[in-house]
Amino acid sequence: MAGYVCTIAGGKGGVGKTTTAVNVGAALQEKGHDVVVVDADLGMANLGAMLGIDHATSLHEILAGDAAVSEALTDAPGGLTIIPGEQSLDAFADADPAKLRQVIKTLRNAYDVVMIDTGAGLSHEVAVPLGLADGIVLVTTPDDVAVGDTVKTAQLADRIDGDVIGAVLNRVTRHTDVAEIQDRLGFQLLAVVPDDQKATSEEPLVVNTPESPAAEAFRLLTDNLDGLFFGGKTVGELETVFEEEWFVDGDADEDDEDEEEEESGGVFGLFN
Repeated sequence: MAGYVCTIAGGKGGVGKTTTAVNVGAALQEKGHDVVVVDADLGMANLGAMLGIDHATSLHEILAGDAAVSEALTDAPGGLTIIPGEQSLDAFADADPAKLRQVIKTLRNAYDVVMIDTGAGLSHEVAVPLGLADGIVLVTTPDDVAVGDTVKTAQLADRIDGDVIGAVLNRVTRHTDVAEIQDRLGFQLLAVVPDDQKATSEEPLVVNTPESPAAEAFRLLTDNLDGLFFGGKTVGELETVFEEEWFVDGDADEDDEDEEEEESGGVFGLFN
């Protein structure tokens, strides 16, 4: 049976798309699935750099017709296989996004899960991975612009018949108005991932800082996606990944916390 293709997308750069792809990919690998993560951010590729990987061949060379898919497969932490990208403008100019279709077809016949990490914006190079996916996970931070751009990405996906599973809200604090953001998104909120000072900067967090709240959030998100990809669950059966303890500041005065939460309508307003 062909593997599941999951595209990780979002309208704005720097919201945690690559972090989400890497951590979900590594957690799926831990669960026994064979996973490959593809850096399809053709303009700002950063997957290899994030994982500290030196590579000989990139996705850009495949898309330029200068290399085979097998030549770019690279071992990464957490047992992952990745296909990294290049950061040079010359490589970007030579890469043909249309050839990504054949790359993904090849990979889905060899892996249980193909995670596609996309770039930001509404360009053709973003639209192609959206159209190739069995399911699309959108990633945003609470930033107003990021949320608005995520909605636009969902609209783009809809226009090309892409299937948006839902959104991951990243870098959330206890003062974030999650309910308001969910209303703006208008589709399933898959996970609320804390802005986690306990997590290492080294990816994947589920491997390097497994006890951190952010790693726990990504692992629980992966449990849900595993059920969706392979367990016959529907999106409507998935509960939003969230734990109150991720957002409680143990050093703060409890009365102050209650007052701030009531005034802000923060994360607790959505789930209690």
